[in-house]
Amino acid sequence: MKTSITTRAAKAAVAQARGTAPAGRAKATLADHVTSVLAQQIRAGEFAPDTRLPSEMELTERFAVSRTVIREAISRLKSEGLVGSRRGSGTVVLAANQATPFRLDLQVEDGRDSIQAVLRVIELRRGVEGEMAALAAQRRTRAQEKAIRQALQAIDEAAAAGRDGVQEDFAFHAAISNAAHNPLYTSLVQFLSQFLHAAIRVARMNEARSSEFVQQVRAEHAALAQAISDGDAEAARAAALRHMENSAKRIQAADRAFWASAEGQAAARELARVRSGG
Repeated sequence: MKTSITTRAAKAAVAQARGTAPAGRAKATLADHVTSVLAQQIRAGEFAPDTRLPSEMELTERFAVSRTVIREAISRLKSEGLVGSRRGSGTVVLAANQATPFRLDLQVEDGRDSIQAVLRVIELRRGVEGEMAALAAQRRTRAQEKAIRQALQAIDEAAAAGRDGVQEDFAFHAAISNAAHNPLYTSLVQFLSQFLHAAIRVARMNEARSSEFVQQVRAEHAALAQAISDGDAEAARAAALRHMENSAKRIQAADRAFWASAEGQAAARELARVRSGG
């Protein structure tokens, strides 16, 4: 059965992109949108492995964009391991395999999208941080326990010096991943680092606006470090989950004034930069 993208849906998606694209960036935004639509179709199985994608001409007509946009979209799909070139067949859909790169797609256009993007990252972190903390409580060495304490102290020092503490906050969680003694957790945290840095930056910018938030975060970090030091896996897991849940609540408390502020706009740009790979 031949799979296709409806012309109406494709053109509607591109029309929306044209309406929201910043001046001077229409072509890149259109390529983003075409790539997203095609990738969603492929991942949903609407283009079966080994089937040929429509030709450039067909795609330009369906999306009502130039060939340059279509070529850029196809190039991105190739870099993601979703499609490839095959002599005599053109561009074909590739079967999923271990070489297919994993990526996170943060859809960020404005402050409201930024909030949702951060919340999605926090949801992803919940399971990772909870189990990682439990393992760290069971497996940490004295040296790793000391490193966690030092990372916690570095956050306090950053706050006292008036810095945002993003690097120090990430280092604290990275120290916990090392103490878990599972290289897969460490690799995952390293992969997520670009997204975690952006999410932590948004969270800390918002938290810095309230002394109550600052104290809450300090207490949550301290409880997590203490549970790991005590070797209490259940308490460490609970502390990590509580920290993630409260982080989400603090982000949701961010009001329009925050996103309209210089800090909020900088946070939104950071998330948009991560999404675009810039």
